[in-house]
Formats: sequence, C-alpha cells, structure tokens
Amino acid sequence: MHWLVLIISGVFEAVWATALGKSEGFSRLGPSIIFAITVVISMGGLAFAMRELPTGTAYAVWVGIGASGAVAYSMMTGAEAASIAKIVCIIAIVAGVIGLKLAS
Repeated sequence: MHWLVLIISGVFEAVWATALGKSEGFSRLGPSIIFAITVVISMGGLAFAMRELPTGTAYAVWVGIGASGAVAYSMMTGAEAASIAKIVCIIAIVAGVIGLKLAS
C-alpha cells in the first residue's frame, strides 16, 4: 500500500512541477491552483509512505518518478527538445527507482 501511494505521489510531483512552470511565477491562476492542490497531495502521499519506507529510499523514488515524469511530459508536448541521450537518462532514472524497490 505504501509503495502504491509513493508512486502516485511521484506522479503528482510531476504534475505540480509542470504546473509551477506554467504558472509563470504564480501570475497565472489556473496553473497556480493546480500547483497548490497537487503539491499538497504529493507531499501528503510522500509523508504517508515514509511511515513505513526508509526516508532515503522513499524520497529518491518520489523525486525520480517526478523528475522523469516532468521531463517526459515536456518532451512529449514539445516544450523541451527530445534526444536519445535524454531518453536514455530517463530510462536510467526509472531503472534506479525500480532497483531501489527491488532492494528494499
């Protein structure tokens, strides 16, 4: 259960990071509201997961999912240039996250 919540929280981290960028310094209302809601959900899920999972592992998985999700979204929408090197690095992050899960 804690792993599932952590994974979902990582996805919400990607959402709030993307919304933060689109808020243009909180000057746009819609993305600012999405940021505020999703950052609370994401942090709350991380806090819940840390009740049972080691802090370092939980945080690394959360950040890895959020960072790779945000970059993947940016590349899919054209906001960031895609390249083989970036895709390989995202795969390496995801592989590291999976490795942390398997090592736990």
